[in-house]
Amino acid sequence: MLRIVVLSMMAILQLHPQSIDFSKGKWQSLGSWVASSEGNTTIVSLVKPSGKDFNLYFTKDYNFSNGTLSVQFKANSGKEDQGGGIVWGVEDEDNYLVARFNPLENNFRFYTVTDGLRVERESSDITLSSGWHTMTIKVYMLHYRLFLDGKKLLDFTLDRKLQKAGGVGVWTKADALSSFKKFTIGK
Repeated sequence: MLRIVVLSMMAILQLHPQSIDFSKGKWQSLGSWVASSEGNTTIVSLVKPSGKDFNLYFTKDYNFSNGTLSVQFKANSGKEDQGGGIVWGVEDEDNYLVARFNPLENNFRFYTVTDGLRVERESSDITLSSGWHTMTIKVYMLHYRLFLDGKKLLDFTLDRKLQKAGGVGVWTKADALSSFKKFTIGK
C-alpha cells in the first residue's frame, strides 16, 4: 500500500513540475548572462563568453540527483560552437554533469565534468531546425533518459561513482551565445 502511495505522489510531482525562475534566488555564473522577460516568462541569455572553455549559469538553491529537468533553449550565434544545455549535480564551476545539443555538429551529448575535465559518455546524431527546442533529462537512480523535443535520444545507466547530487543550471561552450527559458524541475 505504501508503495502505491509513493508512486502516486511521484506521478503527481511529475505532472506538476516546479518552475525555476532565472531571475530569483542565488545564481552563479561564468560569462555575462542577461535576464529578460517575455510575458510571464524569464529568459536568460549568454551575451559575452567567460573566456574559459565553458559558460555556466547555475544555482545551488535546488539539490538535484533524481527526477526530471527540462528547459527550452535557442542557439543564437557562435563560430566555434553553438547551442547549449542543462547542467545538474553542480558542485562548482569545475564539477557537474551536462547534456547539450550542438547545431554545428548536429549532435546531442552527455558529459561528466570533473576537476574541469569534460569526458563524453553518450552521444546521438540529430539535426534540429533553428529556433526554440525543449531538452528534458529524466534520472531515476543511475538510469538516465535524455530527450530533445520529446524524442528520447539517449538511454543509459551511469557508473555509480560518476553520479552527482548538486545544483542545476544552463551551459554553453566557447563562443556559443544561447538563450534559455521555461526551466523546470520535477521528481
